[in-house]
This record gives sequence, structure tokens and C-alpha cells, in this order.
Amino acid sequence: MKTYAETDTLDVIIVGSGAGGAPLAARLAQAGKSVLVLEAGPKFTPAQYTSDEIEAREIYWLNERLSGGRNPQPFGGNNSGTGVGGSMLHYGAFLPRPDARDFQLHTETGRSVDWPFRYEELLPYIEEVESFIGVSGPAQYPWDPSRQYAYSPPPANPAALKMRDACDALGLRHADGPTALITRPFNQPYFGERQGCVSCGACHQGCRNGAKSGTDNTWLPLAVTYGAEIRPGCFVHTIETDQAGRVTGVVYKQNGQDIRQRCEKLVLSAGAVETARLLLHNGLANSSGQVGENYMTHISTQIWGEIDQEVRPNRGYPSLTITEDMMRPKDADFAGGYLIQSLGMMPITWASNIARGSTRRGADLVRTLAGYNRSIGMGIHGDCMPSPENRVVLSDEKDHFGIPKPLITHSYGPNELAMHAHASRLLTRMWDAIGAKDLRILDRAAHMMGTARMGKDSGSAVVTPYGQSFDIDNLWISDHSTFPSATAANPALTIMALALRTADAMLTH
Repeated sequence: MKTYAETDTLDVIIVGSGAGGAPLAARLAQAGKSVLVLEAGPKFTPAQYTSDEIEAREIYWLNERLSGGRNPQPFGGNNSGTGVGGSMLHYGAFLPRPDARDFQLHTETGRSVDWPFRYEELLPYIEEVESFIGVSGPAQYPWDPSRQYAYSPPPANPAALKMRDACDALGLRHADGPTALITRPFNQPYFGERQGCVSCGACHQGCRNGAKSGTDNTWLPLAVTYGAEIRPGCFVHTIETDQAGRVTGVVYKQNGQDIRQRCEKLVLSAGAVETARLLLHNGLANSSGQVGENYMTHISTQIWGEIDQEVRPNRGYPSLTITEDMMRPKDADFAGGYLIQSLGMMPITWASNIARGSTRRGADLVRTLAGYNRSIGMGIHGDCMPSPENRVVLSDEKDHFGIPKPLITHSYGPNELAMHAHASRLLTRMWDAIGAKDLRILDRAAHMMGTARMGKDSGSAVVTPYGQSFDIDNLWISDHSTFPSATAANPALTIMALALRTADAMLTH
């Protein structure tokens, strides 16, 4: 890997090596730009990954975040990671495409906000991402017959098969879900041999054979091949500017020392919380007053039940059945919609979700946990509307770097509560239809989006539709903080597609 001197002025510095930073780094390096990626976490090797849930916490972002609101959100493995590869080291690899209607929800319903461009403009980038990283899926996708996937899906685990039975009982369509993994060996360009998925079930603990399509085995090797440097263990805390207000470089902490690196352009790809915290801490790019505002999550209601047979929820790829029939339910009393997926889960994660998301305690909780091997689950990802009530601000507490810890306020509004209630009724009916017993509905949230949203108006948005700061022309943002609304799809695919689109804009700007 090429290395740059601390005295060099780079064409581009990118803060973060996950879904937002890595594709952009690859595209810019391919165009001949000098690119440095600063990653706060360490560099892992596949040999370091383990299915042990406690040991695997090292790939989660565990720096303390303060959480408040009526629906306070847990952080860590649920939504953010650390290390070269970012959150895609531990993401579940469920990779549905966003629904085109979600990009124009305000036009459709008069609620939420529209994205500043239509889905069709992003579609070529989505297809490019899927083609490069490797995505498996069904030969026929019921909600989009034109879609093609390069790899056949992995074997369905018992929860996926039971969800299919439940869908059939209620007349819902279902299919193998799109997954960011390969199911046969493949020689990944610029990386080397990746093995096919072995259905170990430990996707959230890091993939040991390279089957899961992350950034560490796709985009980052491509970026390095074309001259980018990936520098781990670098926590950026200061953005330096000149008298005209343009970015001149950053200061980061590495091995206890502050190091300055200059650049012509800066891209923040640190995620909805850390990107907002960095901008707020430096007092930058906030003439709109929108930095940190409109924090969003996915409504991720789950329902778990028990059946008489042993199914072992940790076996197999976790989430292999999907239905998109609820993307616009006919009986909805809310705007938008949700997708439903089957759920497999490792035991400690499952137990903590049950304890956190239900009111079961004492002997009742012990009996529930004892039924793990007979448990089946499914859950939703639902659209979330931006709200001024939900935000990221700087708290009065400092972290070990001396930087204010972020305080995240998160509360569901009427639309989210109505969607949760609708999903709870439907999922209950689905499990009832196949005889599952002892049903537990878990009210939970997943992922994180917003806080530096894109738009066409500098008075109500932080960045342009291409991710460029309205206030500072050589500052760009490429991560899920730019989402104007959540959409119902897991965000990784959209983030990567947006990153390529932003890189193209940077090259032609």
C-alpha cells in the first residue's frame, strides 16, 4: 500500500472506511487522485473474527453515546462499527433495494419530505454496487421481475421456511431476500479468493471466509491498488479552515499524538452520529441550523414465538425470507410502508433483545430464554419520518479524547407508532397461522440516518443533492447522515450507491 507523508497535501481526505467512504475512495483513486482514508478503528484480519459474541464486540463502536427521548436507542452492534471496513464488518448483509416511492413520499402523501432526486437517477449506481461486491438473490423477484442477481441464495434456515408458511397462510408473496454475500468461490478483483457462504450464522461477528461482501474485501482493495492509503487508528477531532472558511486539513489522534494532515478536499463518512458530532464540535457547515437535526432510525418491530420442533436460531444465514407486500398496505393508517424479513439470531444478542424489548422478568424471563432453540422470529424495517424532535447534540460530558460525547434524542411520532401497531397485528396473525405459541412483540429500532440531510435549498439542508456542503465548497459528506428520509430498506446499498454518485460529482465539479 502506498503511504503519504504527514507533510503532503492530499487531493482528498476521507474520514471513515465504511459504506460511505470506501466506494468513494476507490472511485477517486481510480481517477488518479491522491486519497487518504482515516479510520478510527484498527485493521482486522479474517482470522481475528470469532462467532463468540462477547469477543466479537471489538468490531462494534463502543465509545459511549448518551441516548434519550421516549424511545432511547441502544448503540454498538445494532448500528455502528469500528475498524477498517466500518459497520460493514458486522452488518447482517441483508441488501434490499429502496422502493422508488419512498424517494417521493411527500409528493405521494403530503407527509415526510421528498429526496432531491428520483430513484431512477440512483438506480445505475445501485446496479453497479451489486455487480461489483457480489449479491445473491432469487431468480425471480416478485416485486421487480426485471431484477437479476449474480449468485443463487444460500439455504434457508428454519425461521425463513416458517415465515414462508406464514406468508402462504395469509396470501402474502415471499422470496429469498437479497443478501450481500457470495454462494460460490470467486476471485474478487484486487482482493483475491473469496469463499462461498458456509451458513455459519455469525454474519454480525465478522465474516471469516470472505463470503460476506463488505468494503474490506471489495472497495478498499480496489482503492489501495490505485494508490489510496488506508490509515487505521486515526480519530479525527479537528477540521482546520483558512480565512476564507475553506477546509485546509484535519487533525487526528493516533497513538496518543495529534497529527495534522492537509488536503484540498475533505469528505466526512463517519456516520449519522459521528459526522454530526464532528461538524458541531468544529462549528462548521451549519448555516441552515440542520446539522444534527432530523435523526432517524428504522422501525424494526420484531415478533418471536416458539414451536414444538428444535430449530436453533443461530443456524444458517440469519434473514433469508422477505416480503415487500406491506410497502403500501391497503389498510394502512400511516404514510409509507415496511418490508418483513425472517430472523435468525445468536443467543446472547437474542437474550438481550428479549430482556430489553419486553416486560418479562424473573422466572417468566428465565422460561422464555430456555426456549431459545425452539424460537422463530421475523421483523420489519419501516420508513421513518424526519422530525425536529429527534437530533444529535453535543453533551456536557467529554470522552477519553476530550471531545464532547454525543447526546441522541429519539422518539417515535404518530406515523411510526401507527406503523408499529399495524406490523404487530400482522406479524401476530402470521405466527398464529402456523401455530407458534408464546408470542413476544419487541418494540425496537435499527440503523441510524439523517443529521446532515441533502436538499436543493441551503436554508433547510446541509449538503446539495450530491453531498457537497452549501457553506464550504471543498467539504463533502458521503454517508447515511445525508438521507432526507429513512426509506424502508436497510441503508448500506443506498449509502454505497450515493458514494459513487458523490465521487462522480467531485470529479466533474
